[in-house]
Amino acid sequence: MLKGRVSIVTGSASGIGRAAAIMFSRNGSSVVVADVDEDGGRHTVSEIERFHGKAIFVKTNVSRLVDTDNCVRKTVGEFGKLDCLFNNAGINPIGTLTETSEELWDRVLGINLKGMYSMSKFAIPEMRKNGGGSIVCTASVDGILAIYGEAAYIASKGGIIALTKSMALDYAKDKIRVNCILPGAIRTPLLEKFMNENPSVGDQSKGHALGRIGEPEEVASMAMFLLSDHSSFVTGAIIPVDGGYSAVKT
Repeated sequence: MLKGRVSIVTGSASGIGRAAAIMFSRNGSSVVVADVDEDGGRHTVSEIERFHGKAIFVKTNVSRLVDTDNCVRKTVGEFGKLDCLFNNAGINPIGTLTETSEELWDRVLGINLKGMYSMSKFAIPEMRKNGGGSIVCTASVDGILAIYGEAAYIASKGGIIALTKSMALDYAKDKIRVNCILPGAIRTPLLEKFMNENPSVGDQSKGHALGRIGEPEEVASMAMFLLSDHSSFVTGAIIPVDGGYSAVKT
């Protein structure tokens, strides 16, 4: 699906990002593992190399333009081009609006929303040089629905959906497609941490029509499809990967 492509995957030290980086590699892409977690990121690279894939780790705080610029520069320096960007890095703290400090608000929006802007800002010019490319952004079903006590997170995910549509329109002329996926509850370290800290939320599988939570590879598969030529007529799309969660809630 991605043979000969070069892909950046943010937030790829664990969870959905790690699953995606490994899957992209096994389907022919060279991969840049971008994350603040150096140990986790290098472990992802080692997993890719174990199956003879090509990957490098670039320590990247997506909320810092100096880091995202460096990430794209190192990608092109190592692999000669950039075809695909999976904007996946994110955090999920809890709190109502009045409970959320300015510092936490800025951190959540900085990573979750500004991170999409800052990576895309430097990736798009490189994609133009190639005659096109594809970007996939990870939002959440919480970007179209709402749950209690996650004001900053929900605001950031709604912003990602709007930004995806804007980029899809602005860069279609450059043959750059931009799409967004909305995961439901996915079995990741981020979800495990959330559940451990908030046991009162109960069994997450019950909110999904399929009666279970998702696996990281199930989200990665959709991201890979959207990055590949198999989705060549898809741009500006907002696609739930949520086991029917949004259908149940709607």
